[in-house]
Amino acid sequence: MADMLLEIKEQAKSLADLLKEHKGENVCLLDLREINNWTDFFIIATASSKTHMDGMERHLKDYCQENDIDILGSSRKDLEDEWRLIDLGFTVVHLMTAPTRDFYDLERLWHYSSKSSSSSQSSSSSS
Repeated sequence: MADMLLEIKEQAKSLADLLKEHKGENVCLLDLREINNWTDFFIIATASSKTHMDGMERHLKDYCQENDIDILGSSRKDLEDEWRLIDLGFTVVHLMTAPTRDFYDLERLWHYSSKSSSSSQSSSSSS
């Protein structure tokens, strides 16, 4: 069981790193294991545009396919798309525009979690 938990944590870190590599801004990994029973981690990343969000989602889905990670669900794209959610079961990925991320402030909402965050090269501050 401990090996599986370590593998899940490493997988979540790898996904967060992937988003950083593709210029996701203020990528934040929240460990929810002690306060939640329906997912283990949230990954939150800011996209600079909707096109950037599409690209990050495409890279994430390619990574999942290459590593046999099932995508249980994702939000639909529409013209007003400011927040993309990808449910991987063990991890839920949130890709958001800056105004949407500021408005919903998921980091504050889930403030009891253990937070690991870092900025991408294109961002000037960290969460």
